[in-house]
Amino acid sequence: MNCEIAHERIVTAVYGELTDELTHQLERHMAVCTDCQQEREQILALKLLADAYPLVEPDANLIARSRLRLEEALDALPPRRWYERFAQSLRNNFASVLAAPVAACLLLVLGAGAGAFGSYWLAQKRAAHSVSTLQTVQATPSPQPQPAAVAPAGTVAPAEIANISSVVRQPNSQMVEVRYNQLVPQRIQGSMQDPAIRQLLMLASENATSTGVRDDSVDLLAAECRNAHGCKATGIRDALMVALRYDKNAEVREKALQGLEPYVSEDMRVRDSVLEALLNDSDPRIRTAAINILEPVEADTSVRQVLYTVANSDRNPHIRTVSRQVLNRVPEIQ
Repeated sequence: MNCEIAHERIVTAVYGELTDELTHQLERHMAVCTDCQQEREQILALKLLADAYPLVEPDANLIARSRLRLEEALDALPPRRWYERFAQSLRNNFASVLAAPVAACLLLVLGAGAGAFGSYWLAQKRAAHSVSTLQTVQATPSPQPQPAAVAPAGTVAPAEIANISSVVRQPNSQMVEVRYNQLVPQRIQGSMQDPAIRQLLMLASENATSTGVRDDSVDLLAAECRNAHGCKATGIRDALMVALRYDKNAEVREKALQGLEPYVSEDMRVRDSVLEALLNDSDPRIRTAAINILEPVEADTSVRQVLYTVANSDRNPHIRTVSRQVLNRVPEIQ
């Protein structure tokens, strides 16, 4: 994904209208692109500021007043004489009559020219392709077929076989040739500081087929962040923010939130993710935990605005109460 496509999808992702697959592609691109990260941060900040203020409905008489002002402005224009209006009408009719045949002729000429150019270009391309193919065939020797690898009898483990592709018995013989495809699982062992182990855990955190695998991997990644063991912004931290935003399992989101807690003060992207969880998460436990995690930065302007919005308009009374307590504790906006 390039930056141009990413910029088009960032706004859709911020408002939750992007599919999960495209969202994962966007997150992987932003993990290595600082410009797109800054773009998303600016849009998130703008969205948070917009959500913090109430929507002002236009006055019911706005349209009526606008029409009256338009009529007054039209009445203030000096009236044109009858011959001026007649001349303008003639000019308009003459232009409309001329425009139709001229436009038709212009389209005809353009179509004919484009067709001729396209036919010439296609013929040249086919001729060049034919010559190139002929030269390649003449210069390339015929490849010799390679025999398939033959495994000794009794050495094949059934667990490693994905499927059987063919079975052929040699004529007048007891020999049978069986062609099969193997599916060999792999495993790796190492410490949490091993880059390969970390990469596999970050991939496991996006495993859509197994909640248990996602839960275990996010648990290990969050523990690394809580212990400050190399939780870099473009690695484990990004994986936890993706899990917090998009994972459908509340326990996985809660563990991701706990892993991001040490970085809410220093990383603006982490702070925005926590604020987004406070505003949009479906689990009240996670939203309450998000309020508690924001305690070190609760005097920040964007944090205060989100807390003010939640305290006044959230449907959950407990969330409203906790948000008001935080606002009362820090009365001044810094």
